Amino acid sequence: MKTIKFIIVALIIVVSDYTFKINAQQNSNLQQSSEFDALAVTIKEKMEKHKLYGLSVVVFEDYKVIWTQEWGIKAANSDDKIDANTSFSTASTSKAVVAMLCGVLEEKGLIDLDSPISKYLQRWKLPKSNFKKSGQITWMQLLSHTAGTTQGGFADFYEGDKIPTIVQSLKGELLPRYDKEIGFIFEPGTDWEYSGGGYVIIQMALEDHFKKPLSELMQEHILTPLGLENTTMKQPNEDGFLTNVAKVHNSKGEIIKTGLPITPQVAPSGMWSTPSDLSVIAIEMQNALRNKNNKVISNAVAKRITDIVTLDKIGGWSAGWRRSFGIGNLDWFSHGGSNTGVGGEFMATMNGGNGIAILANGDKPNRMPVMGFLRNEVITMRGWKKPIQKSLLHKAPQELISAIQGPYLDFLFSAQVIDKIFEENGEVYINSPLFEFILNKKKNKMFYLGNNTFKIEDYPNYVQFNLSATNKFEGIVIYRDVDKKNKVIIKKEAVRNHKTELINAFMQNDINDAIITYKKVKKEAPSLNYEAMLNEFGYQFYIENNMEKAIAVLEFNAKEHSSSYNTYDSLGEIYELTGAIKKSIANYKKAAALNTSNDYKERVAQKVLELTRKL
Repeated sequence: MKTIKFIIVALIIVVSDYTFKINAQQNSNLQQSSEFDALAVTIKEKMEKHKLYGLSVVVFEDYKVIWTQEWGIKAANSDDKIDANTSFSTASTSKAVVAMLCGVLEEKGLIDLDSPISKYLQRWKLPKSNFKKSGQITWMQLLSHTAGTTQGGFADFYEGDKIPTIVQSLKGELLPRYDKEIGFIFEPGTDWEYSGGGYVIIQMALEDHFKKPLSELMQEHILTPLGLENTTMKQPNEDGFLTNVAKVHNSKGEIIKTGLPITPQVAPSGMWSTPSDLSVIAIEMQNALRNKNNKVISNAVAKRITDIVTLDKIGGWSAGWRRSFGIGNLDWFSHGGSNTGVGGEFMATMNGGNGIAILANGDKPNRMPVMGFLRNEVITMRGWKKPIQKSLLHKAPQELISAIQGPYLDFLFSAQVIDKIFEENGEVYINSPLFEFILNKKKNKMFYLGNNTFKIEDYPNYVQFNLSATNKFEGIVIYRDVDKKNKVIIKKEAVRNHKTELINAFMQNDINDAIITYKKVKKEAPSLNYEAMLNEFGYQFYIENNMEKAIAVLEFNAKEHSSSYNTYDSLGEIYELTGAIKKSIANYKKAAALNTSNDYKERVAQKVLELTRKL
């Protein structure tokens, strides 16, 4: 009898415990649903404020999807709503998936990523260069942007345009942004420079070697095995292209031409997909990294393509994946995408199975404020954050703080912005415009670990400051692991110089004060590439939706460098984006008069014709 009573009591305890857990889970799910519902309302309001037509998101946690949501319409003046199966042009996110394909093909013994890619090229050969190792660049160097190749990114094409083949693209033909063949700017393996052209070389090698279009290779080895039905590398002018797609829009909310960009440079930016399919890719990678529940990507391939190749400039890059984000003090692999009128964010944690995929069909000023807010709200709401281990922390010596305070040319991500280190209430902080832009934070705490070394909040690398015997700042060492593998040594002259002063002037002052500083700096350091810097400042202000300052900077650049067609081309583009059609036409015509390329003159003539029809 006692045994029976004991069993009954035990069963009651077990059932009660199970019921408690079920109720707790249900309450948690209700709270989660309520939080996401409230966020969905806020995002809709922000889309209306920023004139963004369509947005789609998937959030995953603990290796499974926990939220999907779509807002808006596929195209202006349409009632066709975006749904979970609506695909967007993913732009540069394509590169990460191409790296996955290359990893899988290597594991199957079909290519060798450490061998010279020249062995696989048939239709085109690498150009001659003054750099000794340029003829021996490897797949891995191209995948990680350490090959030294040029052609950073590409303009989109549309039905009716003259569309280059990839051979013509590599030769610099029919390209709005380039007028010469892809080349080299440093000895392969010694630096980092983002190069979409490097991925076109990869595309060429894959297609030459396998005698198939890249879209077919991707379908065979990645998309079909993962069951991705709404992802393709086929282009809108090809048979078999997707039918449920979002069109691209300019900053005024107008559909750009046909709304369907055609990208012959498929490897760097030609993939179309949905956040749902991207989440499948991310979770497969995450499962492969923990070697559990992965179906297509092996543990070896996942590690191969996410292992950091370099910390130079960007703060961390692997084969295809950006590894420089440390949001929430977590380790991420990611790859966003940004083309005119469309773009997204795609990021996942190396451990824990968390992440987010967002795609939107608006231009940078329309989509970026909304996507950034959405990303940050999700990360905060879900508590994706790891505290800094307090037992490792020390109080920073005052002589160290005094030595490192002040402005620096950005050393975290090598952006054309100014970082500022300062002391506040006995703590050390860094103000970085990149952190402000990405995370909406005006300051990030710097945790002192000893030996002149800090761990910066939301940044994945360690930062060590080198001081002289008299406690004067001399340089910085950036590293990820305690063994300091891939460490980057930055000399004082690289982060505190005339460029620092110039960038600070344009970012902090009005245009007239900035020009005064510009003239002073130019007199002191005449060899700097002022045209390129001013052009970059202008586009940075455009991204920040500061149109008045963007135009003022680009107008000044055109006056300063009146013999450069590119300054007028940039003005033509910015005026077009802001709706000043007559000024846009005038500047495009000036650019065409200065450029001797017949291809460029033809493209400008076509552009002018299109703009004239809008008057």
